[in-house]
Amino acid sequence: MSRDPLVVGNVVGDVLDPFVRSATMRVSYGNKELTNGCELKPSMVAVEPRVEIKGRNSRILYTLVMVDPDAPSPSNPTKREYLHWLVTDIPETSNASYGNEIVSYESPRPTAGIHRFVFILFRQSVCQTMYAPGWRQNFNTRDFAAAFNLGDPVAAMFFNCQRENGCGGRRYQAVSGWM
Repeated sequence: MSRDPLVVGNVVGDVLDPFVRSATMRVSYGNKELTNGCELKPSMVAVEPRVEIKGRNSRILYTLVMVDPDAPSPSNPTKREYLHWLVTDIPETSNASYGNEIVSYESPRPTAGIHRFVFILFRQSVCQTMYAPGWRQNFNTRDFAAAFNLGDPVAAMFFNCQRENGCGGRRYQAVSGWM
């Protein structure tokens, strides 16, 4: 049985086919570095993350995709995959802010259940020109990669997120007893 978090979290299967990681991607929201399967609150992911690509050759370019395969709910993902962010032409040795943002970052706001939010990185063979009308709902990472000749992913990461309760993100515990 595989211990790969992408397999355990059903990212491989639901979003991606098995692939061999050949690039290093680092994702952080503020000072919180992402690890596969970690849990983040919507308030923590409201602003686009910093996505860094490690390497030595700034002439190598990458495409970054961020999707929610559990939209609108994990039990009924009729909008699988919902596209939250798409950036092309990111130079190796830099971060996503140096790329070409095709679809602007939309912060995760799950309304029901625990959602997985997946970052997928593809190595580009050439500089990409894309037009993305209506790509938010029912995006398909596999079809997208095939349409733009991106091949297999070179890195992927995911986090879990669920709706914060109505108490400003704080959870209150009932206290019983006499005062």
